Amino acid sequence: MTDLWLISVPLDKKSLTSVEKLKRTIAKTSLATCCRFSIPDLKVGILDSLLIVSDDLSKLDTLTESVIKKTYQCMREVMEQSSDKVLENALANGVDLMSFVTKFQWDKAKYPTAMPLTNLADIINKEVSQIEAELKSRAVAYNSVKTSLQSLEHKRDGTCSLINTVRKEDLVFSEYLTTLLVLVTRASYLQWERTYESMSEFVVPRSSRKLDEDEKGGIFSVTLFKRAVCEFKAKALESKFDVREYSFDLEEKRQQDIKHLNVHKKEQYGIFVRWLKLNFSEVFVAWIHLKALRVFVESALRYGLPMNYQALLLQTDRKRSKKLREELSSLFMHLDPTATDSKTDISSDIPGICQQEYFSYICFHINTNLLEIS
Repeated sequence: MTDLWLISVPLDKKSLTSVEKLKRTIAKTSLATCCRFSIPDLKVGILDSLLIVSDDLSKLDTLTESVIKKTYQCMREVMEQSSDKVLENALANGVDLMSFVTKFQWDKAKYPTAMPLTNLADIINKEVSQIEAELKSRAVAYNSVKTSLQSLEHKRDGTCSLINTVRKEDLVFSEYLTTLLVLVTRASYLQWERTYESMSEFVVPRSSRKLDEDEKGGIFSVTLFKRAVCEFKAKALESKFDVREYSFDLEEKRQQDIKHLNVHKKEQYGIFVRWLKLNFSEVFVAWIHLKALRVFVESALRYGLPMNYQALLLQTDRKRSKKLREELSSLFMHLDPTATDSKTDISSDIPGICQQEYFSYICFHINTNLLEIS
């Protein structure tokens, strides 16, 4: 598994030296890969607004991550027949997710840099909330079609699956007569032949025919007067014969309904999958812009104004993350000598928190567990 850390350090001389040492160390030890993460100059505003924005962005980060997970999970569920292709369809602006993150470029058309930070947060919030709401409604609509289809198909048990086996001439339906279908186990064939006529005096003699069978048993027809149906069913049940009433016309209609729903489901599948791909990309792109916003805001709060920082993206194997964390702590301890690798009792209002941990440098984790990008 891959860990992605988005870190920020100031541009003072000591920190720049530490960054160069970090690059040399990871080049020698293969602890990670390191690249610049480009964040444009944004409109800072006043300190009070930065504190508010920082809190809002933290909550929005949680929401956006959850919507990414829901969208991806929905894609997996909908593409059940081709789930192995889901990951290759989970793209951001047409490229794989790792490439998008490592080559991130701020979309100035969608998120104008001249806008106040609160406005940029509002744009992302509105976009993510709208996708979440639409995802819910579209999933409900698609699942409704799917459930209706499954319901009809489940009714095609024993007798209901005989549309291609039972012929109209096999069944007798008149003002007084009707035909029932009876499920008989193979071991009971002889018992059925000997006893069915005695289950009611209104059974038509020698009217039973075997219409179909499988390894478990067969389906037999029997014709009788309508007035005797209840009596016949009761007697058959005593002998453990399963009696079903069958309507050729109703079954034919059910088959037509299933065919119609299958066509409708196929149409909805194509529409829904295209929507999922498009909006997965949209919400993921918004999420990475949100991470960039958080780095910018926390850098302003931690390192002060004017803005003087650099953002780096570190990609490491999870097995090497502890060693990399120790290396970062050693190199950037001068930024906050009170910080430790495992300090977890820091207030969540303090900038630079990474998964409830506080470091001397700013760190935000990009959760690859969502999609198992590795």
